[in-house]
Amino acid sequence: MTSLDNDLLLRALLREPVERTPVWIMRQAGRYLPEYRAARAQAGSFMDLCRNPELACEVTMQPLRRFKLDAAILFSDILTVPDAMGLGLYFEQGEGPRFERPVRDRAAIEALPAPDIARDLGYVTDAVSLIRSRLEGQVPLIGFSGSPWTLATYMVEGGSSKDFRHIKGMAYRDPDTLELLLSKITSAVIDYLNAQSAAGAQALMIFDTWGGALAHDAYQRFSLAFAKQVIAGLERNREGRRVPVVFFTKGGGIWLDKIADCGADGLGVDWTIPLNEARERTQGRVALQGNLDPNVLYAEPKVIEKEVARVLAEYGNGSGHVFNLGHGIHPQIPPEHVEVMVNAVHNLSPQWHVPDQR
Repeated sequence: MTSLDNDLLLRALLREPVERTPVWIMRQAGRYLPEYRAARAQAGSFMDLCRNPELACEVTMQPLRRFKLDAAILFSDILTVPDAMGLGLYFEQGEGPRFERPVRDRAAIEALPAPDIARDLGYVTDAVSLIRSRLEGQVPLIGFSGSPWTLATYMVEGGSSKDFRHIKGMAYRDPDTLELLLSKITSAVIDYLNAQSAAGAQALMIFDTWGGALAHDAYQRFSLAFAKQVIAGLERNREGRRVPVVFFTKGGGIWLDKIADCGADGLGVDWTIPLNEARERTQGRVALQGNLDPNVLYAEPKVIEKEVARVLAEYGNGSGHVFNLGHGIHPQIPPEHVEVMVNAVHNLSPQWHVPDQR
């Protein structure tokens, strides 16, 4: 078994006892750090940064030099998989990611190639291997992918969307064709995550950013069902240790009881549901990750500390909680406010992990 100096994250996700609550931050390697912006400028473009293993490693390590975080997360992007399927990913100034060739009919979906992970996404696995080496067992490394549904939204819409009219129209007009697309993406995501794990990722996360945009029945059919297939297809043990998986549907609090049966070890929770309610609804079947509103980090330190204390108290006693934001950190957040949050978790969480003396 590979030795880790700090395995709090892995133990918490497996609901094993921990001395304090582990903490990491979604998008912790990113635009709120000036050193990230310097690396981004050096790379020339966002995707050039993603495709350069040395720079991706540097960006991944940057937040660990500033903050006492309990995990590193691979610096990459969820759209690497559809990009590898030949859709022509580019970034429009002020509009975010776009695809030159969105897929909106059965013929286009049938023609989609399966990505060759080694050839088309080797830069990601190379980055994973390099990061894992540079970490030297300091903390575990998290790999990740977008969920099949979330990746499909970008592939059909051609980029970000406010109303998802193309993909939702397909869901109601031609659900079999949408399920064909989701099946192809699911196979690619399974291979992609297994390759990250083989390269050294010690935990995996599946981001279902747009699952909450679906109606109740549509969520079960088009998002959750395919996420379950991904999780079932993952090789969950490496190096003598289980590789935990976290599944996060933004806006999915209403379905937590059903999501808890997806096979993941942990569920991400956004700020729309208190952790005590999330814990009650999931009945101890999974660990919970979350759920501080990122906007709290605009406030003064006293407020940040108070909100950290509230989140910890909402979860309550025992393991199974990974402290995180309810979604990714905003680019305008002052880094010193992140330090306040991380230090508050370190200082306040041990009281919730005292063994019962009765």
